[in-house]
Parts: sequence; C-alpha cells; structure tokens
Amino acid sequence: MPHRSRHKHGRSGSTRPVSKVTPSWVSYTQEEVEQLVIELAKRGFSPSMIGIILRDQYGIPLVKPILGKSITEVLQEHGLAPQIPEDLMNLIRRAVKIRKHLEEHPKDLSARRGLNLVESKIHRLVKYYKRVGKLPQDFTYTPEAFSMLA
Repeated sequence: MPHRSRHKHGRSGSTRPVSKVTPSWVSYTQEEVEQLVIELAKRGFSPSMIGIILRDQYGIPLVKPILGKSITEVLQEHGLAPQIPEDLMNLIRRAVKIRKHLEEHPKDLSARRGLNLVESKIHRLVKYYKRVGKLPQDFTYTPEAFSMLA
C-alpha cells in the first residue's frame, strides 16, 4: 500500500492556474472591487461567501490578482475581519452539531469518532493560529463555550 502523508485524505481536486494578471473581461477597478468586498462584509457575509458572490454576480473570478491582496486582508485593513478565522469557526460549528446529535444518540460510535477527528483538527488549527498570531495566546477551545452556535 502506498504511503500517504498525514491529513491529506479527501484533498483531490483541480488546482487553479497561476495568474497574476486581471482577466480581460473584468471591467471593475481596484477601488470598486474593494468597495464591493467592504459592502458585502458589512451585510454580514463571510469571506468565502463574498468570493462566491463576486464570482457569480459580478463576474470577478479572483480578488487577489485585481487587488494584490486577499479578501481577508482587505477586511483586516478595514476592521471587518472575523475574530475567529472562518475555517476554524466552521469546524467548531460542525463539532457543536455532532455533540448535539450525540446527546440524542449516545450509542452512535461513528459520530463519536467523527467528533474526535473534528476536535483534533480544531486543536491543531488553534495551535497554528496562536503561533502565527491570528488568535490570542489565551484562546482555548471548550465545547461548552461554543455550545450556543448550533
């Protein structure tokens, strides 16, 4: 059996071609794109949803080649970035849903294992985000603290 590196299961998929040039069909200026990002963030959309809306409704495939920075970086500059990074928040929400499920179905062992895997990912991400300074050093994940998210 071939050797597989850790945490890579389910990671198949196409990769974007590297492009540092704004596509020719995008008619928006840098300022307009930045204003759209800010406006959508003020309406309560997450960074990934902002990217999807810009792609589907405005025909802007990627923000980074146009602005030279990501959606999250734009939001940080304007003080609109979420306190907890989006990927970590999604994992926490998933863990809360699994915990809620396990309260009703305590013998669901596959769900219990799923919870264990999700919470392991949460702990790894928290450790990483503390190291790079995106989370405060005193941040700790406790299921009780986030139980209201479900």
